[in-house]
Amino acid sequence: MSFAKIYTRGLLGLHAPLIEVEVHVSQGLPSLTIVGLPEAAVRESKDRVRSAIINSGFQFPTKRLTINLAPADLPKDGSRLDLPIALGILIASGQISENVTDNLEFIGELALDGQLRPITGILSIAIACQQSGHQLILPEQNAQQASQLPNFEVFAAKHLKDVCDHLSNQQPIQQYQASHSAAPDQYKFDLADVKGQLRPRRALEIAAAGGHSLLFKGPPGTGKTLLASRLASILPPLDAQENLEVASIYSVSNTSHPFGQRPFRAPHHTALVGGGSHPKPGEITLAHLGVLFLDELPEFDRKVLEVLRQPLESKEIVISRASRQITFPANFQLIAAMNPCPCGYAFNQDIRCQCSADAIKRYQNRISGPLLDRIDLHLDVPPLQVHELQDTTPVENSQTVRERVIQAYKLQIQRQQCLNHALSPKQLEQFAPLDTQAQKIMEMAQQRLNLSARAYHRVLRVARSIADLSQHAEIQSQHLTEALSYRAQQS
Repeated sequence: MSFAKIYTRGLLGLHAPLIEVEVHVSQGLPSLTIVGLPEAAVRESKDRVRSAIINSGFQFPTKRLTINLAPADLPKDGSRLDLPIALGILIASGQISENVTDNLEFIGELALDGQLRPITGILSIAIACQQSGHQLILPEQNAQQASQLPNFEVFAAKHLKDVCDHLSNQQPIQQYQASHSAAPDQYKFDLADVKGQLRPRRALEIAAAGGHSLLFKGPPGTGKTLLASRLASILPPLDAQENLEVASIYSVSNTSHPFGQRPFRAPHHTALVGGGSHPKPGEITLAHLGVLFLDELPEFDRKVLEVLRQPLESKEIVISRASRQITFPANFQLIAAMNPCPCGYAFNQDIRCQCSADAIKRYQNRISGPLLDRIDLHLDVPPLQVHELQDTTPVENSQTVRERVIQAYKLQIQRQQCLNHALSPKQLEQFAPLDTQAQKIMEMAQQRLNLSARAYHRVLRVARSIADLSQHAEIQSQHLTEALSYRAQQS
């Protein structure tokens, strides 16, 4: 046979489009041509494939080889196509028997001696492969990660020769049996570590219950970072589908993350959205279904912060390049912390601030009004007194608070099929109606706080979450008053 077709996968953001590797062996001067928009790593595969084939005990054909990677208009990058290219050459040249490969997909990088090396993005590839009803043959180092996908047949190989023997029915590869370990439920931080700060703890619980964004403001050393780092520990555990979403993101970015835990990302003052010539997930995508914590918020570049405005609303980020447009999920919970001024002690009665009024204004103006308007809860974190630090009275731990948050989650899903932070204005009219007294309170707050329409709706969402934590079906005046108190502290 002089022609062979092998199925494999590319990687486009978090998607893994099908690629057909077509190999044709014809008479002519020895040559190997790869067409179909191959990029540098793919073009270099001809040298890796040649050595791997020879060192696996086969002959590299001394004929004219043409390899087409279809679809031709999809750019092909990375070394994951080495294995399907090698198999296509061996089948087309008649060195291994022609076998039915219509329900098989192959992926993996080849070493010069024929060993299979792991690739990135294997979970996205496995998900797409399962949706097509295919089986997957992949490097052994990727097998455990791919086996996280339920009801999916994975065949792990160490060497090119192993795959050839499998296709020739000489020594079939056994289906990989995963060693499923229990998903970790232990976070290294616990809310019991926080002394005092009852109001910030309460705000943290409300934010967790409704998926709301939160801004802590206060002088250095008051516990803003300590509080924010405990948020992930009081959020409900990820379900099976959410686990796969998070795991596929980290698989594509080639970053490790404990399976089963909600992400907590605390990036430095660098780009958040991701990108590059081959767009990769940024910090806001790595925080998907988890927490994005921005410490020292005014120290971030203003242009970087402004990029957050659109993902906070749409829960996704679109990265455009000349040849493609990639959409990454970005359903994160934003927690931020900042000092009131450059020295950190403005409005502090105990320590004198060294900043001028203009310096304080410039510092606070680094964060735009539209971004602040999209943050649901604003809270001042006061300094702790000595007696609070010395208090050894046990406080609620993360597990206790998480149980209340889970109950609030269940109420929201049963009532409206989404969390409160995602309620539309029309849904708010249905699920967060105000009685006459609450309407009067809202009218007074509108005049005093000069709330925008967006802020008005965000106050209602927070009030709905407070009512859910109290197991109340209707929003009462005290729920609305507490929600407004978190908005009144916005500067």
